[in-house]
Amino acid sequence: MFCPKCKSIMKPDKGAFKCRNPSCLCEVTKNGEPVCFTTSGKEKEMTVIDGNAPTLPRTRIECPKCHHNEAFWVLRQTRAADEPETKIYRCVSCNHSWREY
Repeated sequence: MFCPKCKSIMKPDKGAFKCRNPSCLCEVTKNGEPVCFTTSGKEKEMTVIDGNAPTLPRTRIECPKCHHNEAFWVLRQTRAADEPETKIYRCVSCNHSWREY
């Protein structure tokens, strides 16, 4: 999230987002939407997205199990590098997964 005043990156802190810019000190309260929490160590930084809505792309394709017409999809390299990727679908309605080679 970016600060609405100075456009710097904000960090989550005790139920609110606080601006990292020491001269701004802007604070925005969380409102129940998906929130990104960042934890940092000495050399590594990890970001965890908390929320119910996946951030995967969607497409119109019929689910073979429930016949719903929308699914999330990802591309994965499941075979040798000189072979094409595998497209993996997950139904939005019933969470059934299937592949397309």
